[in-house]
Formats: sequence, C-alpha cells, structure tokens
Amino acid sequence: MKILIVDDHPVLRDGVAKLLQLGGDDTVVVQASSADEAMRMLDQHIDLDAVLLDLTLKGMDGQAAITEFAKIRPALPIVIFSASENPQDVRNAFAHGALGYVTKTSSLHTLMTAMKMVLEGERYVPPIVLDELVSRHTDIVRAQSSAPMDMLLTQRQIEVLRYVAAGVPNKVIADKLGLSEKTVKAHITSIFKALNVLNRTQAAVAGRKAGLI
Repeated sequence: MKILIVDDHPVLRDGVAKLLQLGGDDTVVVQASSADEAMRMLDQHIDLDAVLLDLTLKGMDGQAAITEFAKIRPALPIVIFSASENPQDVRNAFAHGALGYVTKTSSLHTLMTAMKMVLEGERYVPPIVLDELVSRHTDIVRAQSSAPMDMLLTQRQIEVLRYVAAGVPNKVIADKLGLSEKTVKAHITSIFKALNVLNRTQAAVAGRKAGLI
C-alpha cells in the first residue's frame, strides 16, 4: 500500500506516516505540504493507492484539491483527515468526491479501518454524521412501509447482517452459512437496499438501531 499524506504540519505528517506504517511493513508513505506539491507528486508516483488529505491547507484548500486531484487521477481514492468535526464539512467533502472522512482525534484503528474500506471500494462515513444519516434512512424506510423493521429482511438476511456487523468477510460468511460468495453478496445488496444504507458500517448501525441484531 502506498499513501500520499497532504498536510502543512510536518510533525503531524511524520506522526501519521509512522502510524500508518505500523499497520503493515509493506506500507509506503510519501508526503506533501500543499495541494500544489501534491499534484506534482501525483505525476511522480503513479503507483499511489490513496491520498490522505487535510482540509485546511495553505494556498488551495482541501475541498478544492479534491476536485483538482480527480482531474489528474480520477480513480485515486481520497480520504479527508481533518481537525474539523463539523458535519457540513463532511458532507461537502463527499460532495466534492472524497470517499472517506476521518477526524484527527480518531484512533489508529479508525484510520486504518477507513483506509481499508476505501481501498476496497466502499465509503467510510464518520460517526459524527453516521447517526444522522442512519436516523434519516430509518425514518424513510419506516415511512415507506407499514411493516415492522424485522419484516423488511428475511431471516437469512438478518443472519448475514449479524456477520456483517461483526466485520466478518464475505468468504467466511459463505462458509459459515453454507452459501456461495455470490449469494452472500446478493443478500448484502438486498440488505443495503432494505435499510437504505450505503455500506457495511451503516448497515450495522441501522441494524442495531432497528433492533435486528
């Protein structure tokens, strides 16, 4: 895994780089102090897997940088790493194209979880907005259906949801339930649709909130 950290505080950059490298010996970290420098590095490091970007940079700010990075490397996932815990900043970051948002008060485990989810093609939505999103989604689902929440999912889907909430990979879920991975993926897609959520983390929160798990 090769990650570009973009932050104008060198001590923080070095600290985060060391933390990320604790997650695996094969993790390579490169650093930039501004969005302009980062854009030059995108050309120099074509093997980057992700960008960890601060919002409050000198010169071009992080929100604008997301858009500019996408012009150069549209497939490169961007995770915001910011001191801001304002839900509006989170929403703006996702609107500009970020795939994850981690606050600087988060633990190493949270940061690594976010990076892993984004690299696997999912979005990482932080707790500061997740409860708000899940509450809104749950209210919408309840408004659209007079059936109890546990009637929106089959018993098998609830079993799958329990494993998803525990962080169990699809292959292991398939082995435990005697299903194919394709069937497990189909169940998870149906769960997301029924709960009106976007990813596994939101599905777990929605499932607990609804009393399904």
